[in-house]
Amino acid sequence: MKTRGSVVAGAVAAVAVSMCFILVAPPTAAQNTFGEATRQPPPQSAPPAQQPPRAGSPAQPGQPTAAPAQPSPSSGGALDALMVEERQDFGVAPVSALHDGAMHGPTPTSIPGGQVITTKGLVELIRGGQVPVLTLDILGGPEMIQGAVYAVPASQAGTFKDQTQQQFAQFLQQATGGNKQHPIVLYCLSPECWMSYNASLRAINLGYTNVLWYRGGIEAWKKAGLPVQKSSQ
Repeated sequence: MKTRGSVVAGAVAAVAVSMCFILVAPPTAAQNTFGEATRQPPPQSAPPAQQPPRAGSPAQPGQPTAAPAQPSPSSGGALDALMVEERQDFGVAPVSALHDGAMHGPTPTSIPGGQVITTKGLVELIRGGQVPVLTLDILGGPEMIQGAVYAVPASQAGTFKDQTQQQFAQFLQQATGGNKQHPIVLYCLSPECWMSYNASLRAINLGYTNVLWYRGGIEAWKKAGLPVQKSSQ
């Protein structure tokens, strides 16, 4: 027969186990929200030795993130013409607060604390291969820029102290190895999409100093004939 003391001890142990599960749950949720824990790019053949490896998944802490697969050559004139579309001014003022309205609509031509990069600039950055680039897909469409990593939840409105911000911080810490100067490119659909604007503001607010908002988005990338990959979800 169990004594009263053994019953109480068993109840305390059960509560302790329950608390452990409660404490462990948030990091697991964060890993399942961003990156390849929820979306894996299709397998690709290894690039030639002279090219930098593509960025397909977050690096382990302390390790640099690989660069995306290098885009195929495109006409400089075509990229210059495309730049005009990407820089179209809708007369919308840049804001430092997260956008909480419709996510598809005209956006500003600049972003406080970050830089706007065009397709031409992004192609040059990737081809240069001097620094690894982390490219984040903030759209979640059927196609992604080749080598991009899924990070759609970072588009959410809210505050810079909410749970989304905490999860994004954990993800970027892992993906950049804690390097706040690591180049981060964020894109969504087109110059009329706020999703990557919000995600860029979140990264800037976390202290990242090389945040590149790719305003033209995947529409501009595809117009330039640059490589994409199918999303697995």
